[in-house]
Amino acid sequence: MKSFILKFIFFFTVLLLGGCKQNSANSVVSKSTTKNEIQYAKGLEIYHYQGYSVLKITHPWPDAKTPFTYILQEKNGIIPDSLQQYTRISVPIQSVVVTSTTHIPTLELLGVENTLVGFPNTDFISSPKTRKRIDSGQVKEVGTNETLNTEILIDMAPDVIVSFGLNNSNPTLDNLQKSGLKVLLNGDWNEQSPLGKAEWIKFFGALYGLDAKAKTIFSTIEKEFQTTLALAQKAKQKPSVLSGAMYQDQWFVPQGESWMALFLKEAQSNYLWSQTTGTGSLSLPFETILEKAQKAEFWIAPGDFTSLKEMNNNNPHYAKFDAFKNKKVYSYALHKGAKGGILFFEWSSTRPDWVLKDLIAIFHPELVPQHRPYFFEKLN
Repeated sequence: MKSFILKFIFFFTVLLLGGCKQNSANSVVSKSTTKNEIQYAKGLEIYHYQGYSVLKITHPWPDAKTPFTYILQEKNGIIPDSLQQYTRISVPIQSVVVTSTTHIPTLELLGVENTLVGFPNTDFISSPKTRKRIDSGQVKEVGTNETLNTEILIDMAPDVIVSFGLNNSNPTLDNLQKSGLKVLLNGDWNEQSPLGKAEWIKFFGALYGLDAKAKTIFSTIEKEFQTTLALAQKAKQKPSVLSGAMYQDQWFVPQGESWMALFLKEAQSNYLWSQTTGTGSLSLPFETILEKAQKAEFWIAPGDFTSLKEMNNNNPHYAKFDAFKNKKVYSYALHKGAKGGILFFEWSSTRPDWVLKDLIAIFHPELVPQHRPYFFEKLN
């Protein structure tokens, strides 16, 4: 059950650990000669110039006050004196360590998965392509997000380590930087809009000099998402929906402004906590959930349970809900990789169109009669 709460709360609140040394934001660069190429992501800005690009992470964690700025220098590119204070990275990079499974699909879509040399807790990676490289020893284990193995990383000497920050206190990554390694903070987990998360493929596109390819891939995802969104508008009713499950004596449900709640809204359902504010999870007593959601028609994402029997064995009170009685409980936990990693956690932020299509197929199957689920399956 401990693994459930870590996955469920952390995925929907997306509080992943990491960080790096913060830069001053007082003098970035004049934007009079270029414009930010990012449309949906709130925490990412990319500005291209002759011989270099400016990469800004403006929202690395909740309530961050100062952005992080990185200079991506092309071969023979001249960097202005006003930008010398910022971390400089030679692009295209040739090797990388990433610290989230959500980055694996991005590397594969860009065709640069062979540059991945290290990852913390490799068992969580499910992609067959990258698993093959792990099993052959080409991708090394580098510890955990909280305690990356400094000695291994120094010896490995990747061009870049892409990590996360919960706040501005990250001693492990500070030590890596002091050792001469380049650490980039990635804030994609902080995005709440589906397309905002997916657009971070352009972050990696910039690192690999594959901006055009990243733009094309994202445009395809954007088009598929918008097409699916338009299809959802044809729904004639909005079924009521419950989400989440119990941990100890509390039930955790996505808040109304969270990434998952937005999907439920876009799929034309009546998520019962859609009116709450906040982008994380609500912690509520069982009685409150039962009173409001006992008659809910659907139950989406009940943690990482894989059957109704498993749910009932864990907590017999689950059987009091109509969605449970009517076998309308749908989970993302049935699609797993060879080592047990859940594909939903790996792919959903990159392919929001797949998530939306799954939910429409659940709530309004008549709109997508031939759909085969990517993530969400009915529990038996």
